[in-house]
Amino acid sequence: MFISNAYAQAATPAPGAGIVDFLPLIALVAVFYFLVLRPQQVRAKEQKIMLDALQKGDEVVAIGGALGRVIKVGESYVSVEIADGVTISVQKSTIQTVLPKGTIKSI
Repeated sequence: MFISNAYAQAATPAPGAGIVDFLPLIALVAVFYFLVLRPQQVRAKEQKIMLDALQKGDEVVAIGGALGRVIKVGESYVSVEIADGVTISVQKSTIQTVLPKGTIKSI
């Protein structure tokens, strides 16, 4: 009866507080870029350089684990000799690693 209702005042944002609210989000995006996106771009660039430099006689490992010597390099396919007289064709993009010369003989 004698006590009046107490209503909350409307909150007014402090000037300049808008950018402070976004700092954690900006930091998260920066960390994501430097820990995930940037290394992936570097690896993709290195892979493209390796595939462009692929030539006859290189010893390679395909993604499926096939180990062999490059016999012929085409636009998008590579012929790989995996044993004496056994040649397979694989896509260039499936070449995972180019091995140093003589690696196949040492295995």
